[in-house]
Amino acid sequence: MPFQKKIKSILKNLLSFILILICTAALSQKNKFKVIAFYTAKNDQAHISFVQEANKWFPKIAQENHFVYDSTSNWDNLNAKFLSQYQVVLFLDTRPETVSQREAFEQYMKNGGAWMGFHFSAFALNDSDYPQNWDWYHNEFLGSGEYGSNTWRPTSAILRVENPHPITKNIPKTFTSSPNEWYRWSNDLQKNPDIEILLAIDPASFPLGTGPKPNEIWHSGYYPVFWTNKKYKMLYCNMGHNDIDYENNTNETLSYTFKNKIQSQLIINGLLWLGNKK
Repeated sequence: MPFQKKIKSILKNLLSFILILICTAALSQKNKFKVIAFYTAKNDQAHISFVQEANKWFPKIAQENHFVYDSTSNWDNLNAKFLSQYQVVLFLDTRPETVSQREAFEQYMKNGGAWMGFHFSAFALNDSDYPQNWDWYHNEFLGSGEYGSNTWRPTSAILRVENPHPITKNIPKTFTSSPNEWYRWSNDLQKNPDIEILLAIDPASFPLGTGPKPNEIWHSGYYPVFWTNKKYKMLYCNMGHNDIDYENNTNETLSYTFKNKIQSQLIINGLLWLGNKK
């Protein structure tokens, strides 16, 4: 083959190879889902610690599982234009407070968006800084209603898988969680036909909590900690409160939510289910 023809052939093959790489990269980028996490991280060192931990952990998980993770403390980004860029929304600690933010989130979910909320994102208590003044979110969407009570100190619990679901695949029937402050709610989620409870506290956990107040130690009862509303692409996870050294005034983090391998895998499963679900 003459030298010029040989060069042309090499260049042609090289160009074809480059085009294949570009198309593959473009397709890969198109198939990635994007996650946006909203947070406040201003009140309660336990919640601040969790947000800081989450914003280090999720980017690593995103890289390993081929999705995009962004985060913002600007809740005004909770608008239709901004949300249109993302397939999954996370609330790491709090909830939106303005009417426009709330309306944008409600429409996002009703139009097929996906959401995962952690721990304090479901909190609502009248005569507090976070009153139950958003009926759609707390009663219809989450189904939990108002906050009822909590355990104290943050302690590990034995959690039990309640219903088979894609996110509980390969998760043991029972496992021990990271330490957490566990919540009780005003509404009985078992009586809500739209709610599918995925995990609850196993009775083997009782007594749960160490006090010092007697009401901060649970001795019996049924407490869902992970659930979905079948009318939406959503998951609520009660975990998200790290243990903090308040007693010695150091504010040092004593436990980490994502240090627990099984619990973390459950959250990864949930995120991938939300991001890839059609």
